[in-house]
Amino acid sequence: MLPTMGGSVEFDTNRWIWNGACYPQLVGLGGIMITIAILWLSTGYFGGIGVPYFPYFWLDLGIFCKKKDRKRPVRVYMDGCFDLMHYGHANALRQAKALGDELVVGVVSDEEIVANKGPPVLSMEERLILVSGLKWVDEVIANAPYAITEEFMNTLFNKYNIDYIIHGDDPCLLPDGTDAYGPAKKAGRYKQIKRTEGVSSTDIVGRILSSLRGREVDKNHNKASQSEPRGSIRTQLSHFLPTSRRIMQFSNGKGPEPDARVVYIDGAFDLFHAGHVEILRCARQLGDFLLVGVHGDQTVSERRGCHPVMHLHERSLSVLACRYVDEVIIGAPWEVTRDMITTFNISLVVHGTVAEGSCNNEVDPYATPKSMGIFKTIASPKNITSTSVARRIIDNHEAYKKRNAKKSKSENRYYAEKKFVSED
Repeated sequence: MLPTMGGSVEFDTNRWIWNGACYPQLVGLGGIMITIAILWLSTGYFGGIGVPYFPYFWLDLGIFCKKKDRKRPVRVYMDGCFDLMHYGHANALRQAKALGDELVVGVVSDEEIVANKGPPVLSMEERLILVSGLKWVDEVIANAPYAITEEFMNTLFNKYNIDYIIHGDDPCLLPDGTDAYGPAKKAGRYKQIKRTEGVSSTDIVGRILSSLRGREVDKNHNKASQSEPRGSIRTQLSHFLPTSRRIMQFSNGKGPEPDARVVYIDGAFDLFHAGHVEILRCARQLGDFLLVGVHGDQTVSERRGCHPVMHLHERSLSVLACRYVDEVIIGAPWEVTRDMITTFNISLVVHGTVAEGSCNNEVDPYATPKSMGIFKTIASPKNITSTSVARRIIDNHEAYKKRNAKKSKSENRYYAEKKFVSED
């Protein structure tokens, strides 16, 4: 393993002498005689008086000066499509970062995704924003290839100084059936991490498509409920098993300083997208500590007029993984109360201009911070909503059905054959 950056001039007992004897400045019989003379002066080997710091007189000549090897950070590389970014992606990159000092992430191009998996839901720009917004990512390579070819692998090693290529324990096969990471494994520069159970982009697409099938059944049997808001999304059962350890792994583990300016923003943060990242970035710039409230499933269903695709703990982890977020309230109340403001020492409450639909007879959830003069509306940098992302899939459901049918086979095979893999 390559250690972190360092390096200083240091002498190791008498080893400098023998190394110095090999320097080009000291050649032939004359060099040998000089070496013997210095031994006599500096160590008393021949009865002379020891002069332990004598080598420093030779620094300007570059003789006998032994420097420690220059050390650099361990750089690891992990790639992916990162389409419909979720906490599984974030956890994979968290594990990858733990295997090195700097994490470089390759985002696969739209063309490569189409050729190997099917049409992407999110654009390259949106996926780059999502990946760059993760707290463990140090550098991003856009339009990375789907397969680690010999040519690209050499580019990673020589241009980006990559030490290891990382991937999960689930197989990644090319259309011809070969291993996409075969060259990296052959080169001995491959490391494996544990896949995060219970979620995948294929699973999320399946949840959204299942909501479409549910509405079609309701329509065909004329059983659509009058009380169900139009455009609601009813999701299939999530297989996610939340643990306190996972939350700790994603958390910064630090609270605000006593005099910190705490900014609060809340929302559903469903299908965590580029719009969420950008609004959180803007909110964080307004203070020293960003506290984010993530509404519970029932609150989202009742207040915003649609069931969340991702469940509360899934949404909370996605928010926690964002580099601009310092702390999350899991299951935050709909209304921002005075007691809540006092408890968390909130200095400013903010809300974006782009939001999901809500009921008409709602009491203003921000009435209290407005009355206290600590509320601010900030312009949303992106005109994206969770509903608009889901709509992309629903409007092209036939194409995504084919994509999911193809991917589901490999995922089912993985779960049928999977073995335990330890995780940090």
